[in-house]
Amino acid sequence: MHLINKYPRNLVSLKRAQVICFYLARPDFSLYLVEQVLSENKQEPYIYGMLSFPLLELGRVADAEAAAREGLSINKDDQWSQHALCHVLQYECRFKEAVEFMESSSASWNICCSFMITHNWWHVALCYLDGHLLRKAFQVYDQHIWQELDKDDADKAEVCLNALAFMLRVDVRGCIDDDDFRLRTLAACVSDQSTWCWDWMLDILAIWAFSRTGEFSKAKDLLNAVRSRFHSLTERKQQSMEKAVLLAEALYEYGRGDHFRAFGIIGPNFTAVDYKVIGASDEQMEVFTEVWYSILLGTGYVSEAISELEKRVQVQQGVPFLWRLLEKAYLLAGSAHAEMARQKAQSLEAAYFEPNV
Repeated sequence: MHLINKYPRNLVSLKRAQVICFYLARPDFSLYLVEQVLSENKQEPYIYGMLSFPLLELGRVADAEAAAREGLSINKDDQWSQHALCHVLQYECRFKEAVEFMESSSASWNICCSFMITHNWWHVALCYLDGHLLRKAFQVYDQHIWQELDKDDADKAEVCLNALAFMLRVDVRGCIDDDDFRLRTLAACVSDQSTWCWDWMLDILAIWAFSRTGEFSKAKDLLNAVRSRFHSLTERKQQSMEKAVLLAEALYEYGRGDHFRAFGIIGPNFTAVDYKVIGASDEQMEVFTEVWYSILLGTGYVSEAISELEKRVQVQQGVPFLWRLLEKAYLLAGSAHAEMARQKAQSLEAAYFEPNV
């Protein structure tokens, strides 16, 4: 804080501080930091992306959009403002608008690192996925996420993090079979241990991928490496990172199809925000909430699943998959509301994109 106050126009230091806040799951302090120097940087487009992101994480969606658009009004090619605006559009289920905006901005991403390039395309792929256009989602994955590895300067870990995050989303929706070549190729890519223990979320996703593809020995090896990393931490740090290990263990069981063991690990009261210390945004954590819904349904906790899903669709009414999950839950409960959920899902599936896009 002293350094930021002394050099308010040093946005590199501010960015480093915000990254620390990100891994501490403290968007409130991240916002506080950027607000301290905003007046000194009003003509810097990047500051508005830095402002927008914590605003969104704190639920101030309109303010987050305004901040991102302010940055883009100064420089339409500012990648952090682009990314922040996409987060807003995606959160509000404005999937077509998000896709059109990001695809039109993509020419400016060539200067970005592997993570940012593939992460931006991850957002685009998810918008197609949630907009019920799976073919286009896979096309984005193949051409813009996985193909990033063909570049000489590509960072494998950064690419695989976004690739795995996409594939888990697809799998939760039941769109991956046991012999899926994309997932098997991806799991093989992270099996040489060069990417292990670099990032908590990457490890958790890789454990799921190994388990999902039947590579149980590799999954256990990485899980043990995660546990060893955890035990190497200070006692204070272990207190905050314990949930990362629990999530890794749960994803191992989920990947192998044992929902009961997974439920026994994370329990009936999963709250994604409690696990953000793995280094993930609300949007990145959403897939683990979807996994939890599936675990609840797979273990007979149907009324609990219905309660959680009914609350969720009030927040994001425009996601077809959530209504499909709610339909399934109602059917399992023998509820007449299943038809309403089916019709809502069906309507939304046709609402965002033309089938031939």
